[in-house]
Amino acid sequence: MSGRDMLPADVVDLLSAIVEALDIPLPSVEDTDERKHYQLLDRRTMDVRIALQSLLRHRSHPDLHDDAAYIRRWTAEYPVTYMPFRSDRTEEEG
Repeated sequence: MSGRDMLPADVVDLLSAIVEALDIPLPSVEDTDERKHYQLLDRRTMDVRIALQSLLRHRSHPDLHDDAAYIRRWTAEYPVTYMPFRSDRTEEEG
């Protein structure tokens, strides 16, 4: 059994929430989509950073499931609103 298999469930939950928040699709090549992608990634990165900083500062009440829930709630508040890149799109499709 590897060390990764032995991670506590709350740690796995927190790490999963972080990956879900930061794993956003690449934008189309349109300038507005690229700007929206950057803004979304910047916002979600800030939210994750705040959650992790809070966790490190307030170690006396470490409830990682709560931290994961906060990250997921903040992620849901800022959904992808741009057109994702599709490699199978042709010139005519736009």
